[in-house]
Order: sequence, then structure tokens, then C-alpha cells
Amino acid sequence: MSKGRVLMAMSGGIDSTMASLLLHEQGYEVIGLTMKTWDYESSGGNKKETGCCSLDSINDARQLAVDCGFPHTILDIRDEFKGFIIDNFVDEYIAGRTPNPCVLCNTHIKWEALLKRADMLNCEFIATGHYAQVRKVEERFVVSKGLDESKDQSYVLWGVTQECLKRTIFPMGEYHKKDIKQMALDRGYKALAEKNESYEICFIPDNDYRGFLKRRVEGLEEKVKGGNFITADGHIVGTHDGYPFYTIGQRKIGVSLGPNPTYVIGINPEDNTVVVGMKEDLQEQEMFIRNVNYLKYAKIEDGMECLVKVRYKHKGEMATITNDGENLKVLFHKKVGGIAPGQSAAIYEGDDLIAGGFIIKK
Repeated sequence: MSKGRVLMAMSGGIDSTMASLLLHEQGYEVIGLTMKTWDYESSGGNKKETGCCSLDSINDARQLAVDCGFPHTILDIRDEFKGFIIDNFVDEYIAGRTPNPCVLCNTHIKWEALLKRADMLNCEFIATGHYAQVRKVEERFVVSKGLDESKDQSYVLWGVTQECLKRTIFPMGEYHKKDIKQMALDRGYKALAEKNESYEICFIPDNDYRGFLKRRVEGLEEKVKGGNFITADGHIVGTHDGYPFYTIGQRKIGVSLGPNPTYVIGINPEDNTVVVGMKEDLQEQEMFIRNVNYLKYAKIEDGMECLVKVRYKHKGEMATITNDGENLKVLFHKKVGGIAPGQSAAIYEGDDLIAGGFIIKK
């Protein structure tokens, strides 16, 4: 007897493929879906098309679904992707912030598209290959870290709504990556188990975001070149290629303040200046979070102490959270390096993701 019909997001990679196989073996009626988000030709890069959105990946996902005996469909979301993800990516850099398009895509594009298509196909559930877990606590649905802490992807899921979570399954959340690779080998998928994982932004396969910005914004290079590198107290120490081409925490920037490495510690689009300093200048104790999405609780009470991650690979630091209008104020118990406006912050209580949003400073 079927456990229900589930729409499985398939990228063609090992995680979503094995997730679909596990669901199939557990008695779910699986329908595979692969999203076409962009055109390689339109990226203007010079590297072979790779990653979750490539033609090869789409074909791999379709073939695997056929091999396993369940239907597969392709969903073209290129227009929505361009209008929301790519345009936002460009706008954020022009505003002097550092965007995280994969978080935005996961939470604001793919889940909504999955849910809409699931309704059309009469699917009770949607599933992805993320290393995370979801459960119901009283009347709310809570995302928690995956069993494999080294592969945990809960950080990128802070924006998934309660409406989406109540129908979401994360089959990978209860496994370690090494076990998933072994499962693939045991089932005869040697090439899949050995397939390289892509970590580049899908619409910038050559990883050259500066080149991408130049191609997307006509005249950008001429408009911003010749800005100044300045110190925190305003002294000019050199010239740069334009503020959008730098990110907080970047080093090897063509200017030095002495024998120790020099870092970007601030970006000022208003006057096209890039502030530089030492590594210790990147350490900060306070930040704010906008566009907050609440998961475990409907709100956070003032004074709550939580672990806060400011980037994907950040182990997190304890902080005291208070409300600041529609935003949250985060006061870390000790200073944190490389806090970049535009990046995501994820707030945890133990292994549970309780809220998240975009970093801002005041």
C-alpha cells in the first residue's frame, strides 16, 4: 500500500537521486521533477555547463527516474529565476552587499514551484535531497540539523514557510554522506557515487562573479573604476577597480597596510570607496537581521540566548537576541569575524533552526 504520492526535486546528483530511491523503496509513489533555472549560453562564461541546473544533470535525473520506474517531468522556471534570483544578485552587489543566491533560490523559488506543481499532480508531499530534518512540534513545523553535521544544510532553509514545511520530507536527514555513497555503489550506481559535486553558483559556472556583473550591467566597469581604498579613519591608501567587485573579508586586493594581510572591512557604494584594515578589524559583536522568517516559534522573546551562524560553514556563536521593530538585534557573546551585509543569518536552539533572515548593519 502506497504511503502517498511525493513530488521529488531531482537535480541529477547523488543526494536527490538516492532520496528518490529511498522514498520509492519505502512505499511512496514518487514523481521526479527537475527544474530548469537558467541557460548556459546566457551566462557568458567560458566553463562547461555543470551543476544542478545543467543539461547533463537534467538528463541524468530523467534517466535515473526511468531506470527506477517512476515518472519524471521538467519544470521551466527560467523567467521567475531571472526576475527574482539573478536580478537580486546584481542589485545586491550594486548596493554594496554580498548576496547568497542559493539560499534565496531554495527558499523563495524552488519550494513555491514544487508546492504549486505538487498540487497540480495531486501529490501529498514534496521532497528534496537536503541534509536536514523536519518534524512537527505542537502546531509548528521545525527544521533541525541533519545527522551528518559535516553536510548539514539546515542553514540554507531558514526561509522555507510553514505552509511548505508541513508537506516536506528530507530523506537524507537521517544519513551520513558516506553511507549514501555506499548505498549508491550497492545499487550499481558507481558513476553517480563518484560524480563530482558542484559548489559554484549555477548561473556563474566559471565562478567569475565580477565578469558576470560586467556583462549584466552595461557600462558598470567604466562607471565604478578608479575608486579609492581607504582606512577606517578615511586615509586614502590606493585605488581599486570598483566597489561591486569586492566583498567583506576579501584579501589579496592589490593594496597592503603592512607586513600582515590586508582585508576588505567595509564597502561604501555612495562614494565608491572600499574600506581596508587588518584581520582583527573584521571582528564585530553586533548585527541586525531583516526579513525574518520564524520556524520553531512564532516569535523570539527579548533576551533569548541562541547560537547564530553568519555563513554556511560558520560553526556559529552564542548571542542574545532582542526585537528591533520588524528586525532582530543580535549581540554576540564574543566578537565574530566577517559579518557581511546581504548574507544570511540562521538562529538555532540546540539542533533546531528557530529563525533566519538577511544580515544588515546600522
